[in-house]
Amino acid sequence: MQDLQQIFNRVQENKKKLKDLKATYKDALDLLPGYKELAEELKTMREKKKQLETQVKEQFSNEFTQIEDITIDLQSDMELLSDIAMTQLMKGQSVEITDKYDNQYDPIIKVSFKKTN
Repeated sequence: MQDLQQIFNRVQENKKKLKDLKATYKDALDLLPGYKELAEELKTMREKKKQLETQVKEQFSNEFTQIEDITIDLQSDMELLSDIAMTQLMKGQSVEITDKYDNQYDPIIKVSFKKTN
């Protein structure tokens, strides 16, 4: 089995390589004739799209309030679901969930690392 630190170092190196490659690609795009103008046009179109979406959101403010409330409820329920499943797994119990179509769902456990300093 490989050392955890070695794998972490390899991930960091690959992230740096990926960042450098993306920067090179972006530089190459900036050198293409007409690319900057097209990018500016796209930016203008996105701003127009955003303005139209804002107008519609104002007309449907009640629905968007409901959307925000339901989104918060979903996030809370997903966190609760995760906490209960983790508790059951730590107790050695099996975790089984099925939907209304009898599809079974297995828990997936993910570990990520956060920089501490």
